[in-house]
Amino acid sequence: MNVLGIDIGGSGIKGAPVDTEAGELLEDRLRIATPQPSKPHEVAEVVASIVKHFSWNGPVGVTFPGVVVDGVVRTAANVHHSWIGVDAATLFGGAMVLNDADAAGLAEMAFGRGRGQRGTVLVLTLGTGIGSALFADGTLVPNTELGHLELHGKDAEHRASARVREEHELSWEKWAERVEEYLRHVEMLFSPSLIVIGGGVSKRADRFLPHVHIDTPVVPAALQNEAGIIGAAHAAAAR
Repeated sequence: MNVLGIDIGGSGIKGAPVDTEAGELLEDRLRIATPQPSKPHEVAEVVASIVKHFSWNGPVGVTFPGVVVDGVVRTAANVHHSWIGVDAATLFGGAMVLNDADAAGLAEMAFGRGRGQRGTVLVLTLGTGIGSALFADGTLVPNTELGHLELHGKDAEHRASARVREEHELSWEKWAERVEEYLRHVEMLFSPSLIVIGGGVSKRADRFLPHVHIDTPVVPAALQNEAGIIGAAHAAAAR
């Protein structure tokens, strides 16, 4: 089944048609900068322009960087606060809408590093914030938002996200110390059998993962920054 997947992030909105059986993009993805401020109407216009770009008339899956319950946005940490309470599914014309990290996790479990993995698997996306997708024997526990766990009196994503590394001009090794500290915290809480690191930074995994040392195996995402698009499409095809 072919589905248009759209991934809304704090800095960019990306989309492409996806073959949901193979877990592969059918065309080059289109990326448009996230409007600032990232209010619902402005973001919806970008989503509509991506749909128009691909001349798409079929099913659509959309990710959102916050808690989404039955298509309604409950939190909005990295986009405009006016999103809270918005029926995003209706705003996006009946699209399937889910948390962005949950979508990335679904893609990695179906087509990437989590495929066939039993036990507790944690997929973490390191980008503008820290997204999380938690799986127990392949079943998603939705909307975990573990980037908001507290470390040193602040949200973990304010210490260990990829944006923090860039804003504070941290070396990869110095940033890896913060990532390791965060991973040790979630390891203590969930005792996962595998941690998968996704987001755009996953393609630079060789720069920081060798400096991260915890008991749980930690691997870079196979689908890298395409995981959100693929997962959104995969979720839409499954409903």
